[in-house]
Amino acid sequence: MPTPKKSTSGSKKPLVYGAVIVVAAGLLGFASYKATAPDSSSTDTSTAPAAEVSADPQAGIYPELAKLARRDTGDKLAVGRADAPVVLIEYADFKCGYCGKFARDTEPELIKEYVEDGTLRIEWRNFPIFGEESENAARGAWAAGQQDRFWEFHAAAYAEGAKEKGFGKDRVKALAQEAGVKDLARFMKDLDGEAARAAVAKDQEQAYGIGATSTPSFLINGRPIAGAQPKETFTQAIETAAEQAKTAGKAGAGTTEDPAEDSEDTAKDSEGSAK
Repeated sequence: MPTPKKSTSGSKKPLVYGAVIVVAAGLLGFASYKATAPDSSSTDTSTAPAAEVSADPQAGIYPELAKLARRDTGDKLAVGRADAPVVLIEYADFKCGYCGKFARDTEPELIKEYVEDGTLRIEWRNFPIFGEESENAARGAWAAGQQDRFWEFHAAAYAEGAKEKGFGKDRVKALAQEAGVKDLARFMKDLDGEAARAAVAKDQEQAYGIGATSTPSFLINGRPIAGAQPKETFTQAIETAAEQAKTAGKAGAGTTEDPAEDSEDTAKDSEGSAK
């Protein structure tokens, strides 16, 4: 069985988020490498089974992981309202067959059902784990995003048969053109620039930091899900998270006091004490 090529940047040591230590193949229970191998003997991912992991929507939620959502209105690699109650973070590689399966079969439906009504925000994290071509595609996606064509590049790179053509520099440029990137000279300069390398390395470090060892890996409001699971797994997790956010909002509203009333009560208490 082939193994992922060692990344040219970053370490694979898990990080500590608050009091939560997230380790590879531990509490996240990420999918096996076999489920994400880019050169699997089966190139037809439309009928391939989802990664063999448990992704029960009732499994643990880790508040420290929920804080990894950036909610940056200027994020070129995100879709959906920055204040959406649910944020799905996806860590993925363009050479990963199962990432492509999710991108083609599940993500468009999630966008239609939950992003468009303001419930969900999707934030992409580049997590290239299969060597130089993965890195090329990741930087290319970032560079396309600088010209507001990330999602178009994403669709082109994950189209059926795209990964089999590889992600050499010329191929990545062709994908950018297909995605409608207007300034290809700027795109190629951005592709090899330090900003692209730093952005990809930052995403990569975050993925390694939470213990991710395979792609795709997801966080939904702090709930880990691994592999291209059936749509129902994501639907349940999103709806559960949305309901929890709504409940938390109501609870917060119920305990909020009017500062003016608070000041008035304090004044009355002081007046009574003086008497």
